[in-house]
Amino acid sequence: MGSSVSHAAAPPPPAYGAPPPFAAADAAPPPKPHEEEAAEEKVDYLNLPCPVPYEEIQREAFMALKPDTFEGMRFDFTKMISQHFALSHSVNMGSVEVPAQGNDVIKIPTSNYEFGANFINEKMMLMGRVSHEGRENIRVKFDLTENLSVKINAQLTSEPHYSQGMFNFDYKGKDFRTQIQLGNNAFYGANYIQSVTKNLSLGTEAFWLGQQRKSGVGVVARYDTKKWVATGQIATTGMVALSYVQKVSEKVSLASDFMYNQMTKDVTASLGYDYILRQCRLRGKLDTNGVISALLEERLTPGVTFQLSAEIDHWKKDYKFGFGMAVGE
Repeated sequence: MGSSVSHAAAPPPPAYGAPPPFAAADAAPPPKPHEEEAAEEKVDYLNLPCPVPYEEIQREAFMALKPDTFEGMRFDFTKMISQHFALSHSVNMGSVEVPAQGNDVIKIPTSNYEFGANFINEKMMLMGRVSHEGRENIRVKFDLTENLSVKINAQLTSEPHYSQGMFNFDYKGKDFRTQIQLGNNAFYGANYIQSVTKNLSLGTEAFWLGQQRKSGVGVVARYDTKKWVATGQIATTGMVALSYVQKVSEKVSLASDFMYNQMTKDVTASLGYDYILRQCRLRGKLDTNGVISALLEERLTPGVTFQLSAEIDHWKKDYKFGFGMAVGE
């Protein structure tokens, strides 16, 4: 972390008279590298960076370890109507899995069509999707001030007790973020994350689910450097999550995570990669459940992307393959 310091050569002393009285001090050896590092690592607590949002502390790991794999065929078309307004069409043909006894997997063919509309400007984001079965997905984000914003997420369906809604109030400070959540089923939650140093941020959260009479408290830690990112999360619900991302270069990242559920005694670890080439992006992972997955996104021309998806579950003998096309920006 230390930086090399170049020292300009001192001008030659005059040819007459005695040497200047501070010549001995000027000739003193430069400070040692570890002394320079100690000076550079001094934390300025009044000028800390703003941390990432609480729900995005593992975003680098998610990019590599949670590729959006799919089965069957997928086609997405987006048409820009104006600078701020766009319409979209999505068609999916694949299968859904039905629970079965043992490790057997029962798949039922299915298809889905969704129509969407997006409006985005400097202060507002409105996104909506409706399927041919009547399901609606709504996302709203509005900046009340430079630091305060409101978010609304809703999933609406004609089936009783399956609709969900969530209101978030986010406040972004100079070196901290906080959020208040209100949802259906009497859900109340809040979280807070604070930068402690320029690399380390710590946070905590709490929630109450009134309908089920459940509550929980969690703490998180995130250490972010230019080369790697490490996160840790633990909650009273029995969940422990650790992640680590190594940035090999600007285009290559390697990731790993560890998940432990005390209630179900499930333990899962995974390794993944995120490789960005000039015309494509390749992501994939391997976990301890015997699942291998990969997603390839190839940009054929500006505005046209071809997708290949594959996932193999060796233990369940479940194999998924899909291809898709995305047109529009």
